[in-house]
Amino acid sequence: MPTVLITGGTGLIGNALSKALVDIGYEVIILSRKIPDTEDLLPGKTFTDSPGILSAPPRILHARWNIEEQTIDTGAIAKTDYIVHLAGANVADKRWTPKRKLEIVESRTRSSELLVKALSENTNHVKAVISASAIGWYGGSADLRGENNADTFTETDPAGDDFLGTTCQQWEASIETVTTLGKRLVKLRTGIVLSNNGGAFKDFKKPLRFGLAAILASGKQVMSWIHIQDIVRLYIYAIENERLQGTYNAVAPHPVSNKKFILQLARALRGRFFVPLYIPGFVLKIVLGEMSIEVLKSANVSSKKITSTGFTFLYPSITAAIHKLAAS
Repeated sequence: MPTVLITGGTGLIGNALSKALVDIGYEVIILSRKIPDTEDLLPGKTFTDSPGILSAPPRILHARWNIEEQTIDTGAIAKTDYIVHLAGANVADKRWTPKRKLEIVESRTRSSELLVKALSENTNHVKAVISASAIGWYGGSADLRGENNADTFTETDPAGDDFLGTTCQQWEASIETVTTLGKRLVKLRTGIVLSNNGGAFKDFKKPLRFGLAAILASGKQVMSWIHIQDIVRLYIYAIENERLQGTYNAVAPHPVSNKKFILQLARALRGRFFVPLYIPGFVLKIVLGEMSIEVLKSANVSSKKITSTGFTFLYPSITAAIHKLAAS
């Protein structure tokens, strides 16, 4: 069975991807600082120490790594056919203090450096590395003409000069070195992931518990998004298609304005029983600080490059995605 090593495997995408890979016959190893109590891999042991585990039926296993100490279980590397690199501190979890900003950057760059170091120093048969990135690369636009008229970002556009733009630039550069080792590299610049199990979607739903459809600022800013099932399918597609390499935007074909998104979500969850509420931009800036830039900017990102390879989306429109999520 092919083995996929996943960093960030307990996050929103990693958790869903791990289960999907096991369902279709892959063996999955999740890199973690701590091994779950139920794991067969005994405390203090590695894959090298415990060869019996390697013949187990396909399932999710764990191996140790420590980004701060730059240590990793080399036995897990030796077992791996593909690496999916999702590790990185959640950008929306905390206010962007200087300390938090450094944590966001280093959780991405130092984890990449550790993977590159492990691959360069240890014999392995890793065929490809599929690395997360984000549409924060583009920095956003002040263009608020709506999803049908706004300027569109493509993979060839330069990185923005704001915090997430420079972070994504460092993130991608830190993993790019694997190509010098002869590894196929795919970088997926991911939009807002819609899932009932976490991420931004749960925050969009919260005001609707009280019948309020919270539209951010003017609501004209464009959101580029992707359904959780499609982002999982896209990672598997990148693993299995050798012709894929380089950077691809992981967003659905039809971005949507914040206002349209919120109103469709409100109708799906509340019918006619809701009140639209515009949250002024200055309030968002007070509450979120610098992070407010991300909810106020417009990011109309193109998916044409990935669809031109033959990938099809299960949920290309926000209507289909919200209908599925509301029914789940």
